[in-house]
Amino acid sequence: MKYLTTASAAVLALATAASAQDLPGSFEGVTIEAKLIGGQQYEPLYARIAEWEAATGAKVEVISKKNHFELDREIKSDIATGQLGWCVGSNHSSFAPQYPGIYVDLREYLPEEALADFVPGNIQSATLDGKLVMLPRAQFDVSALYYQKDLYETADAAAFEAEYGYPLAVPETWDQVADQAKFFADAPNFYGTQYAGKEEAIAGRFYEILVADGGEFLDADGRPAFNSEAGVEALNWFVDLYQAQAVPAGVPNYLWDDLGQGFASGTVALNLDWPGWAGFFNDPEASKVAGNVGVAPPPKGSADIRSGWSGFHGFSVTQDCETPEAAASLVWFLTNEDSQKLESAAGPLPSRQSVWDHVIAEAEGDAYRTEVLKAFQVAAETAFPVPQTPSWIEITNVLYPELQAAILGDKTPQEALDTAAEEATYILEDAGEL
Repeated sequence: MKYLTTASAAVLALATAASAQDLPGSFEGVTIEAKLIGGQQYEPLYARIAEWEAATGAKVEVISKKNHFELDREIKSDIATGQLGWCVGSNHSSFAPQYPGIYVDLREYLPEEALADFVPGNIQSATLDGKLVMLPRAQFDVSALYYQKDLYETADAAAFEAEYGYPLAVPETWDQVADQAKFFADAPNFYGTQYAGKEEAIAGRFYEILVADGGEFLDADGRPAFNSEAGVEALNWFVDLYQAQAVPAGVPNYLWDDLGQGFASGTVALNLDWPGWAGFFNDPEASKVAGNVGVAPPPKGSADIRSGWSGFHGFSVTQDCETPEAAASLVWFLTNEDSQKLESAAGPLPSRQSVWDHVIAEAEGDAYRTEVLKAFQVAAETAFPVPQTPSWIEITNVLYPELQAAILGDKTPQEALDTAAEEATYILEDAGEL
């Protein structure tokens, strides 16, 4: 096993309580090229890179910073053209299964003591073909429902109950979200809810509502099964809200940053979103809804199953990196206890056990953070990953245009899902999975 140069076993054994002063490795003159995910909720961590540089003598050159969908396309292009000489890349549990062969096994560069504090389930999911291909950062992703609290105090509750047949309260089901989104909407000035409408973003949301409605994405034989009655029900949820103008007209082009900025603008009532936005939404310098944000567990579908599409972000080291020891040091530093405390302070969920304990203790006396943690703890209890197929992203790339076609009224939901299922079958057959 190759340990980080100049690092003592004693220092590494303290990895779960590491600070910049404990950082293993001396890499004077080394430059690490990195491709990182960008976005408001991910940026604060990168400020710590300067600390790693000062501690090791190395330098980091960020040669690309994009959202994960763009990074994914760029990495695939790098694979095709043999351009994988850069060293550190952002990764995600949904994307990693596509190309485990391009990353090193981090266990070859980090001893077990440096990994002991990570949540075991995250480490298990980050291990592909027996290789630990990434270290999870404090960005464990499962969504909860953010909402504007005062709407439930000022809205005409009697009118709502008269129209929908039940009292107005924070929604517990997807049907209730749809009812309330229509009730609160006043397009084009105010919308009941919103959703990301392209790429894996809408495919993933469709997937989790499909499961919540009792459906399955792939059947027991690994064949596409989303063009079912439950699939049509799930897709109709998106179609219905779009046709009712309860969501912004631009949602077919929305991704995560659009949702975050939209809810923070004060023009959206209900917003299913990731934990990384919790701090931003309640920051008066960034958000018009600060002080008025409620957080509830994700809604349940018609099968009484709670939505819970989940995954996590991390960092990987490429096989072609000329300085993998230094790259592994950087990856460890960006996911160590101090780094996870920094990220978790803004709302994201940690992937280290000690940081979970820290976050819970820190939230005492802070009503908003306590509410956030309670909602996301419920969400985490029933969270589920994407189907474990290397073809997941490729399937979502043929699925999302069909979802868009149904939302825009160009196809019926059944037609759209049948077409997507047929194309997904071809993908799985070509990949040798069927």
